[in-house]
Amino acid sequence: MEPYLASHLDTTRALTLKVLDATPEDLLDVIPQGYSNSIRWNLGHIVYIQERLAYEVAGKPIHLPEVYARLFAAGTKPADWQEEPPTLAEIRAQLVAQTARIKESHQGDLNVSLPHPFTNKSGITFDTVGGCLLFSFFHEALHLNTIRHYLRQLKQK
Repeated sequence: MEPYLASHLDTTRALTLKVLDATPEDLLDVIPQGYSNSIRWNLGHIVYIQERLAYEVAGKPIHLPEVYARLFAAGTKPADWQEEPPTLAEIRAQLVAQTARIKESHQGDLNVSLPHPFTNKSGITFDTVGGCLLFSFFHEALHLNTIRHYLRQLKQK
């Protein structure tokens, strides 16, 4: 992976891990009023979507337990969970491992075309591995901001 993208991935992920490490366990599964997801869901969603954008849309296998798709895909919510979600420590370990795996596995392939263009739920279409990875950093930052908002709201109560 190009150094500037690797640096951006490291910075974004370090911010996510910092917030994860500062999240009290008792707030992890609280769903703020007016929302449908929790901090745990947002963290798991970051891992899952990053994996999809880094691997699955490029036609490569993902490296996560299947439970991540069932619990953290777009459109899922904790109210519908029928199984135990990963612990905070398990999610953290996935975030750390994923960062290293992406940097190692995407050496020199950022301009490689995807097997099929990928259009996300916002209607944005990506044609290359690099385009998907760049968007994944933005996506992570959006959910990181959501987690920070949840924490502020929940700590005020």
